[in-house]
Amino acid sequence: MKYYAKPLGKLIGELSKLPGIGGKTAQRLAFHILSLTDSEAEALANAITEAKHTMKYCSICGNLTDTDPCAICQDTARSKNTICVVESPKDVLAMERIKEYRGQYHVLHGVISPMDGIGPDDINLRQLIVRLQNDTEISEVILATNPNIEGEATAMYIARLIKPSGIKVSRIAHGIPVGGDLEYADEITLLKAVEGRREL
Repeated sequence: MKYYAKPLGKLIGELSKLPGIGGKTAQRLAFHILSLTDSEAEALANAITEAKHTMKYCSICGNLTDTDPCAICQDTARSKNTICVVESPKDVLAMERIKEYRGQYHVLHGVISPMDGIGPDDINLRQLIVRLQNDTEISEVILATNPNIEGEATAMYIARLIKPSGIKVSRIAHGIPVGGDLEYADEITLLKAVEGRREL
């Protein structure tokens, strides 16, 4: 980036470190930021700093929050019988968008991945087991990890840990997306769709 002024090159470099942001997008964002008024640029910088300093993990579920416990864990209208286990706080937002699930959550902050040196002790799994042991109201755990090798392995590991306790363990269905064509689906996706079929 030697053809940029040093501060602009530094800004582009920092923006390009963000997930999903390539060099051209980082450049476009940097030029947009520089076109902001001083007060708009300061508001953006303050929002980033404030979020970084005030957001923390909920001591119960592990979701990102500015209060502890988080709003979902505090909500008395939500069912205490079900816990949906997800990989990251982004997955909580995805589940909340469907507006149908009204139970609790547990965020793992990762998945088991021996290839990357990540084992059960490296994710937020121990806290889930403690929750299940201490809360007799919980009757079902829904495993909503991603349908990839690591997500499936993590779900199977958790299921094996929980099943002896008598708590029902279920897995979200995977398969053909709505609007998808069978001819373009791979074999694993089709297999999961057939396994997850339901009676009409």
